[in-house]
Amino acid sequence: MRDELPHSIAVVVEEMLPREDRPADKPLLDIHAFVYIERPSQKGIIIGPKGARLKQVGIKSRQQIEALLGTPVFLDLHVKVAKDWQRDPRQLRKLGF
Repeated sequence: MRDELPHSIAVVVEEMLPREDRPADKPLLDIHAFVYIERPSQKGIIIGPKGARLKQVGIKSRQQIEALLGTPVFLDLHVKVAKDWQRDPRQLRKLGF
């Protein structure tokens, strides 16, 4: 994926909250994030066949987040198109750049 879309991906964490119905000794952090791309044609590259690539990215990301935070994580990823976001100052601000 890095070779195909080196500068066209932005990830925005929309929400990061502890799951309320969990006991204190078994916490779980819910993270909801969007992976933004510039064109609809890139969506298939990011998601991969039957969602396999996005699943692998989610698994590796979750493992790294858990290691960093020291708590179990539920990572919810969604892919969205933000047309030409790299050239639009308004979208750049929205995406945190």
